[in-house]
Amino acid sequence: MTRLIALIRGINVGSTRKLPMADLRTACAEEGLGEVKTYIQSGNVVFDEGSATEIETALARLIHTRFKLDVPVVVRTAAAWDELIAACPFPEEAKAAPRALHLVACQKVPAKDAVEALRGRAKHGEKIAAWGAHDIAIHFGGGVAESKLAPSLIDRLIGSPATGRNWNTMLKLQAMAAG
Repeated sequence: MTRLIALIRGINVGSTRKLPMADLRTACAEEGLGEVKTYIQSGNVVFDEGSATEIETALARLIHTRFKLDVPVVVRTAAAWDELIAACPFPEEAKAAPRALHLVACQKVPAKDAVEALRGRAKHGEKIAAWGAHDIAIHFGGGVAESKLAPSLIDRLIGSPATGRNWNTMLKLQAMAAG
């Protein structure tokens, strides 16, 4: 069985783009995507099986059709997620300030110059590194609220949609995918 972790970007933030997780779980079951588990309201879904590409496409289509939202979805296998956690480029920061360390999960492999381009925009003690072959790490030294690295800027520099999750959320999703 291949467990999968899906990350939905930009839902349930503020008063727009509402997508209740209970409704999403029901819709996934009705669409034959299986029983899924969700974590908090920011769009974290664990699937029991499937292919990452198929789930990414099916989930984005389901959200568009049922909830009238066009949002990026990024899917990783549980095994790939485990590898990301093991290869954390900022392990000390993960221990000291887990909410400040974010995985930027990219739909496509980032542009070759993405890390350097993001570093050129970094302020307030932000540190940026490649994280595995498909993702980027950002440690928000001054806190996320102080950052000038807006999602639209990150997408543009990476070359595809991306979504961020902090270290605590990564560990929780790892535990959920493990069983």
